[in-house]
Amino acid sequence: MHDSQVSHHNLHQMELLDSLKLEMPPETSFLLQPIFTHGLSCSLHVALLLALLITWACQKAKVGQRESGRTRLYKTGVLYHRRTLFCCLIVCAFNFVLSLLIYFYWYKKDCSDQIVITVDFVMKTVAWGVLCVYLHSRRSSSGELDFPSFLRIWFWAYFFVFCSFLVIDFLLYRKHVLLPIIYLVSDIGSAFLGLFLCYVGFSASKEAKSALLEEPLLSSDSRESSSYESYKNTPYSKAGFFSIVTFSWMSPLIAVGNKKTLDLEDLPLLSNHDSVYGTFPTFRNNLESVCTDDLSRVTTLKLVKALIYSTWKGIVLSAVFAFFYTCASYVGPFLIDIFVEYLNGQESFKYEGYVLAMTFFGGKLVECLAQRHWMFRFQQVGIRFQSMLVAMIYAKGLTLSCQSKEGRTSGEIINLMTVDAARIGEFCWYMHDPWMAVLQVTLALVILYRSVGIASLSAFAATVLMMLANLPLGSLQEKFQRKLMESKDTRMKVTSEILKNMRILKLQAWEMKFLSRVIEIRSTETKWLKKFLFSSGMTRFIFSSAPTFIAMVTFGTCILIGIPLDSGKILAALATFRILQQPIYSLPDTISMIAQAKVSLDRIASFLCLEELQSDVIERLPRGSSATAIEIVDGNFSWDISSPVPTLQNININIVHGFRVAICGTVGSGKSSLLSCILGEVSKLSGIVKVCGTKAYVAQSPWIQGGKIEENILFGKEMDREKYEKVLEACSLKSDLEILPFGDQTVIGERGINLSGGQKQRVQIARALYQDADIYLLDDPFSAVDAHTGSHLFKECLLGLLSSKTVLYVTHQVEFLPDADLILVMRDGKITQSGKYNDILNSGTDFMELVGAHREALSSIKKLERKPTFKETCTTVNETDSLTEFELEENVENKDVQEEDDKGETKGQLVQEEEREKGKVGFEVYWKYITTAYGGALVPFILLLHVLFQVFQIGSNYWMAWAAPASVTSEPPVGSFTLLLVFVVLAIASSFCNLARTMLVFVAGYKTATTLFNKLHMCFFRAPMSFFDSTPSGRILNRASTDQSAVDMSIPLLVAGVAFYLIQLIANIAVMSQIAWQVFLVFIPVVAACIWYQRYYSESARELSRLVGTCEAPVIQHFSETISGSMTIRSFDQEERFHDTNMKLIDRYSKPKLYTTTAMEWLCFRLDMLSSITFAFSLIFLISFPNAISVPGIAGLAVTYGFNLNMLQAALIWVLCNMENKIISVERIFQYTNIPSEPPLVIEENRPDCSWPSSGEVHIQDLQVRYAPHLPLVLSGLTCTFNAGGKTGIVGRTGSGKSTLVQTLFRLIEPTSGQILIDSIRISSIGLHDLRSRLSIIPQDPTMFQGTVRSNLDPLEEYTDEQIWEALDMCQLGDEVRKKEGKLDSIVTENGENWSMGQRQLVCLGRVLLKKSKILVLDEATASVDTATDNIIQQTLKQHFSECTVITIAHRITSILDSDMVLVLSQGLIEEYDSPKRLLEKKSSSLAQLVAEYTRRSNSGFET
Repeated sequence: MHDSQVSHHNLHQMELLDSLKLEMPPETSFLLQPIFTHGLSCSLHVALLLALLITWACQKAKVGQRESGRTRLYKTGVLYHRRTLFCCLIVCAFNFVLSLLIYFYWYKKDCSDQIVITVDFVMKTVAWGVLCVYLHSRRSSSGELDFPSFLRIWFWAYFFVFCSFLVIDFLLYRKHVLLPIIYLVSDIGSAFLGLFLCYVGFSASKEAKSALLEEPLLSSDSRESSSYESYKNTPYSKAGFFSIVTFSWMSPLIAVGNKKTLDLEDLPLLSNHDSVYGTFPTFRNNLESVCTDDLSRVTTLKLVKALIYSTWKGIVLSAVFAFFYTCASYVGPFLIDIFVEYLNGQESFKYEGYVLAMTFFGGKLVECLAQRHWMFRFQQVGIRFQSMLVAMIYAKGLTLSCQSKEGRTSGEIINLMTVDAARIGEFCWYMHDPWMAVLQVTLALVILYRSVGIASLSAFAATVLMMLANLPLGSLQEKFQRKLMESKDTRMKVTSEILKNMRILKLQAWEMKFLSRVIEIRSTETKWLKKFLFSSGMTRFIFSSAPTFIAMVTFGTCILIGIPLDSGKILAALATFRILQQPIYSLPDTISMIAQAKVSLDRIASFLCLEELQSDVIERLPRGSSATAIEIVDGNFSWDISSPVPTLQNININIVHGFRVAICGTVGSGKSSLLSCILGEVSKLSGIVKVCGTKAYVAQSPWIQGGKIEENILFGKEMDREKYEKVLEACSLKSDLEILPFGDQTVIGERGINLSGGQKQRVQIARALYQDADIYLLDDPFSAVDAHTGSHLFKECLLGLLSSKTVLYVTHQVEFLPDADLILVMRDGKITQSGKYNDILNSGTDFMELVGAHREALSSIKKLERKPTFKETCTTVNETDSLTEFELEENVENKDVQEEDDKGETKGQLVQEEEREKGKVGFEVYWKYITTAYGGALVPFILLLHVLFQVFQIGSNYWMAWAAPASVTSEPPVGSFTLLLVFVVLAIASSFCNLARTMLVFVAGYKTATTLFNKLHMCFFRAPMSFFDSTPSGRILNRASTDQSAVDMSIPLLVAGVAFYLIQLIANIAVMSQIAWQVFLVFIPVVAACIWYQRYYSESARELSRLVGTCEAPVIQHFSETISGSMTIRSFDQEERFHDTNMKLIDRYSKPKLYTTTAMEWLCFRLDMLSSITFAFSLIFLISFPNAISVPGIAGLAVTYGFNLNMLQAALIWVLCNMENKIISVERIFQYTNIPSEPPLVIEENRPDCSWPSSGEVHIQDLQVRYAPHLPLVLSGLTCTFNAGGKTGIVGRTGSGKSTLVQTLFRLIEPTSGQILIDSIRISSIGLHDLRSRLSIIPQDPTMFQGTVRSNLDPLEEYTDEQIWEALDMCQLGDEVRKKEGKLDSIVTENGENWSMGQRQLVCLGRVLLKKSKILVLDEATASVDTATDNIIQQTLKQHFSECTVITIAHRITSILDSDMVLVLSQGLIEEYDSPKRLLEKKSSSLAQLVAEYTRRSNSGFET
């Protein structure tokens, strides 16, 4: 039977050849004969070969004669040269294929025409190949990119000749002569090629002449440029066609990454289309267009429209590639039936097998190319999406009203940037899946109809049924995703607040309580995460079973209605089902991602709809256009528009230029709100506000950017050294800068963490002074500095540099009021009195109340000064009687500045660059990750289940290929029912193995994520305060948000995916090798090449991925800073500069992200080519050795598995590389699980008694402290004792070490040497919580947490409501809280923003009144309250802490003069320590000088 089939095949071939033979009518002219046209073509190509040979010989004779490169010609000519070279390669390959076809199909020895035609195509192949070599060598050796004259002439001749051939073809067609299609294709292609060559020859020549004319004008430096440096300038936008197709434009960067560790500076610039500078303006314009210029009406649909309009070109191009990829992927299933028939001996024409092999190979190449560029394009679009959205969120954040901020915390907004914007970028992976699924199903049905006829309708019905099942699953996924994101938002909000206030948490020993709150929120999050993961697992099971279900329905229908099945049809159907599995299998992911993207888009759209600051609050007048600087007429303002009582009522002020206006009043009277309404920050209910000139603002709570001190002062202005030095002098910053290790180049930690409160305030003032504005708004600028410094600031700044400016300053210190031109007294949001000091002194009770409290404080000083003189017994500095107060200050400032340098201390910046690992991710990281869950016990079971899954899956397909008949007429080995039954059993077994495997992966992943989360948070909650001082919170938030999300959702699937794809690839090779073991001859070197490529790529990709991680944190950090300082930024009109900085940081993040994506495609393209070679080789072997095939069906099965070879290999490498990139998230989390921990919270064997400390004596012995090993000493050998039950006041210039001493007492900082004993117990020998919980503190920065009044006073829930109300009444807040609707459950917003600074400080007082510790520390506890309230607080403390040891740090002299002892610190050393009476006796003492200065300025003011 086989012999008859072969003879039939040969007969058919003879008939085909006869039909293809070209018959010419006898009257046809010789010039129209093929022998003439092909002979002329052959001669033309021979002439080209001779010309190239002669040119080559001439070049060899001119060794050393080389023209210098032309820069412009290189830049423009490279495009022409690459395209020409690529075309030559294509034409050479095309002619080679035609030569083979001509020889095998049409060549006959007795036909002279055919000999000439064959020789012509062979000569074309050789000539174009030689031309490729010539062009490449010409560029490589001499760098010349233009074309020599003879070549341009030949291009024109070529174009003319083949245009003539097209005319001849047309004439023959008119004479009804049917030409073979191969001739027509050749002539048409050659004519178009000739036209292209003429064009590039002319253009390159023109550029060469132009460059030659310009060359003398160029310097030698401009003519010499490094190839890599020129590459760094947007290589993608300047790459040629061939470079873009093969991703070769990435090769230089990958090569650099193999030579050195990549840094950000090594990365090329982004093209304008990828940079946020190019995309964001377009996006914003489109969004405004679809929202009709009202961005408050943004909806999800409008946001999607704007995104699409902004990137439509990239979306359309990726869709085109996706279309070609989809079509090409079905070439194999379409032809497999024919191929099996061929293997079965049913050959339609000679060399049909080779034609089929070439078609398979060609389809595979198109599929690979289209897939690579499709994936690259949509990822490119995704990065653009993300960068545009992050920029938009940032821009919105800068304009949010205060009320909107109360509804959205910074943690929630950070989540929008880090999670939601990134998810919308990732959605681009799935963007084309819906319509691709329709196309794939349609193509599949066409192929199935061809194979199984009407039974394809049942396949269609089954496919639709499976897809419809997605509707309930999709809604379920969306619900879980929304709940998951809500929980994540809450967690990030709390975490962000905790990181900002970690110092107060540790001081109060509350950190573990707040950790338990985070863990509790995480437990809610993990509940939804678990549901999301396991619903995903069930979805995957259902849809992985879909191909089996569809196959069972289809084959069952065939059997029922009697459609015969043979191995070819079955294999075609199975191959189709396997490809159809992709859209069905990915449909759950697509629906899940659509749901996630919709949730994220909804969240971003709702954020963009939030209320912005009213643009019409202020009428801004140009500088010099009005004599009035600030005017408010009948102004009513409210922070909360819905509140029935306005924040400010009936405000009427008129301030002329050059006026100094003081604003005073009790706590919560509306002083800061008045400044805010002038800035336009408070909603205006009615009235008119006019401001003439530029503004500068100093906030009550200092806002300092992370960065150099110089950058904070300049704040975007150019350096004017003379003005800069004057500002430093006026702000008394010069001596501070001399002490700091790097002067004004010292990097300030987050929120100015390595500066004292006074230093931060003075940097703020310096920033305002340097702006040289017209109007200055200063919100209590002197509260955080000592008396000397306050005097200096007032005299040098307000009375000096700002003497001609309009200044409004809020103050609680009455001594700064007499020098004001106008005083505004406020109470309950109204201006109750206004005028000069003496005018309003007796005109109302409000001002008298403030002045009376101040006079009472002065009287206490006078009583002390009138005491009898005692003999000096205290330690003081040398006699300085002749010094004025300011000279004394300078003396104190400059003392021992160089002491640390003399000691040779190592200096270094506190905030270092974020550490990133280098080199390959260690095996230890993988091993720790795999074994985190149950010690890795689930891993063997997961691998076993996947092996079984593969065995059952291959077994089911093998069974169908073996048991089905070879042809319709063949006898089947088994019955139809048995055939289907065994297939279904094996397929169901594989599906259940898949279900069990997926569930175990999710169980292991969930357990690992939970464990790592707990470890990470426990480690950074237990980290020492120095870690938070030197680590910007953005780095920690990045790990808690982005990296944790990767561990939750991505990494388990990627780690498992590597093993699964590897097993699947081995299984595929095993199936292929059963038929063609020789495939190993190619497979082994190809695998070796793949491994080499993967390693070559990994060096760069790994560092690129790490750069992505380190470049994301600055974006978060900058945004966090911007949100907290938005009022300051707006007051200086610096929004544009900050927005520009944000865009630079976004581009800095997008660069490594885009190049990570491109590097992946660079690798996958090369691996695809290699796997295609393996596939082609296996096909050629099957065709060349048909006798080796015993069962054609099995051979066909091998080919169908070969279809997926490149996809599997690429998927394996992609998952492997992606895993290596994502595992860096695990590496980064492990980094923070290894940070040093604080000493134990409790030491069981050394716990103090419950009554400790019973007396409260504090003994300090030789105490030396520094903030970090590389930083200088802050305290340099302190020795003193604070007596039990005594009141000790600590004073000293800003930065002298006062707050450092307190931090050491609470062991926030461990001493370098020395010790502190409390009641004879060394505090370093007991647990931290045993120490901190027994001490009380009112810190320098008053802190409130989001929650309620009750949770802020009693977060540990230890006290009753009665005790809390009692504490509130004692700290003067009882009435204020009773006014609120919720009483103790009244809402406190993030950072306590809905409470004034003074009220926050009173809340801190309430906490210590509840705690009633034996030792109380007051660190600037009354800095933000007025003198009257301060006196009340002091009386309250005297009454309730009379028997306690009270340590008071204060800048107000009156706060420490009634102390038993006063400690004066300077430069970390004890300058004086004695009772205030004794210190005041000696007029040369620092304390006496402070008191004298305070008294003088209080009595007489500053102006002379």
